[in-house]
Amino acid sequence: MLSILPDAVPTGKLHGYLLGAVGPRPIAFASTIDEKGRPNLSPFSFFNVFGSNPPILIFSPSRRVRDNTTKHTLQNVLLTMEVVINVVDYDMVEQMSLSSTEYPKGENEFKKAGLTMVRSDIVSPYRVGESPVQFECKVTKVEALGKEGGAGNLIFSEVVKIHIATRILDEGGHIDPRKIDQVARMGGNWYSRANKGLFEVPKPLSELGVGVDRIPAHIRSSKVLTGNDLGRLGNVARIPDADEVKAFVASNMEVRTLISSGEREQLERKAKEYLQQNDALSAWKVLLAG
Repeated sequence: MLSILPDAVPTGKLHGYLLGAVGPRPIAFASTIDEKGRPNLSPFSFFNVFGSNPPILIFSPSRRVRDNTTKHTLQNVLLTMEVVINVVDYDMVEQMSLSSTEYPKGENEFKKAGLTMVRSDIVSPYRVGESPVQFECKVTKVEALGKEGGAGNLIFSEVVKIHIATRILDEGGHIDPRKIDQVARMGGNWYSRANKGLFEVPKPLSELGVGVDRIPAHIRSSKVLTGNDLGRLGNVARIPDADEVKAFVASNMEVRTLISSGEREQLERKAKEYLQQNDALSAWKVLLAG
């Protein structure tokens, strides 16, 4: 058995052991606003429910290990003492992952991830329209657990209103665990899907992904491509240029045939195949060729 003293290993390595061992962890998809009213959206898997009277959710944005800075979510919460915690289901997991990219302060992750902003009834931050359950919360306390990189910051969030999509309810009005189809975080790139088991989502690029908002409207409105597909398309550092698309088409007889047929939907299905193979650049080239 491998035995470890926490102080004897680098924080990043310890972080990996902890996240690999403690799971699956639910995901708090936290929506906040900054001092200028600009939306911010980011996921956190240090999260759970800690009481029902009063109803308390707690999540923890950790200080960054690499440079000991704090995240925009924590900064915003300390300013406004409000947050919306959105539940993540499988249909939005790629968009959720894309939103975790460290875009500059003031960048709207709702737009970058292609998610719908819905006004809350009591608090100022927006809700995620695609989320099956959305908790409007007032923050009652923020407790820092340390001052060094990797230290957590417990955000005590009292639920003041809950929004539940009727599509996830059973005949008795209870949340059906099969219909809510939640995902949970594991170590590395791994997630767990209720009743389905493990699956992998490539981490967002260290470079900034272009975002779903940079995808042409006719692609975003596809009836073939899902939100998860759009999330993968948005997680590329750059969109292929015309010369790259031309060279790709010239070397791919199947794509040339699909273009000649004029069947846009078939091209989109081919792009979806590439996305399922984690080849987003080829998917982009197919879509742009059409």
